[in-house]
Amino acid sequence: MNTVDCAGIPIGGGHPLVLIAGPCVIESEEFTLRMARRLREAAAAAGVPLIFKASYDKANRTSWRSFRGPGLLEGLRILERVKAEAGLPVLSDVHRHEEIAPAAEVLDVLQVPAFLCRQTDFLQAVAKTGKVVNVKKGQFLSPWEMTHVVEKIRAVGSDRILLTERGTSFGYGNLVVDLRALPIMRQLGYPVVFDGTHSVQLPGAAGERSGGQREFVPALCRAAVAAGCDALFLEVHEQPDAAMSDGPNMVPLEELPDLLRQVAALHALARSMGV
Repeated sequence: MNTVDCAGIPIGGGHPLVLIAGPCVIESEEFTLRMARRLREAAAAAGVPLIFKASYDKANRTSWRSFRGPGLLEGLRILERVKAEAGLPVLSDVHRHEEIAPAAEVLDVLQVPAFLCRQTDFLQAVAKTGKVVNVKKGQFLSPWEMTHVVEKIRAVGSDRILLTERGTSFGYGNLVVDLRALPIMRQLGYPVVFDGTHSVQLPGAAGERSGGQREFVPALCRAAVAAGCDALFLEVHEQPDAAMSDGPNMVPLEELPDLLRQVAALHALARSMGV
């Protein structure tokens, strides 16, 4: 398997488990910096390298009335402060071609949202930046179909690829995690990330917003790490019930330290067994 280097953090290839974590969306500058510092402390205590995640624009909210974030330029300015003041690599979603160049000037990882994972021109434009590309597997795709995503990115000369499992549509308003997806996607030769929080999302289940079942996040993360994922993606909030986006499926910050200790130990055990 290829090891992908993200601002000095190696992902995959037998290296320690990596955490990609942060709030769903940038709610304010003060909040985002505070979350970055507190996540850094929790990750350091567990010995888990951290990449900070927060979206500057949630372009695929259920309702047009929903809060989307501060927008591209203000959001990137805040994420640049996170890099400088918290000393963390940063990740955010990109949704439009015109966002790619300015985002690549700040972000260490450009994330392709699940709904855009088949858009050939968009994928290749993101890959051409030379930055790490994290592709969320669409809820509508089988894991073996991700081979085409990998081929599209490799065709423009990039192999800085992360593949993220985030659940598969199961009827209306529900997702299910098929853990077979993790070893199947790892066979493509690139690190695999498990998104523990979007995997418990209930799309559109709360009317104008999505619902979620955050109580199942720890169990799914433990299972995914035991199955051999290389990194965990978790949206975390200090008060999920008051969050401005995706609160029902975010991990409460106070519960993160225990979960990190568990998954770090499981990851070490899985690696010792050759998983």
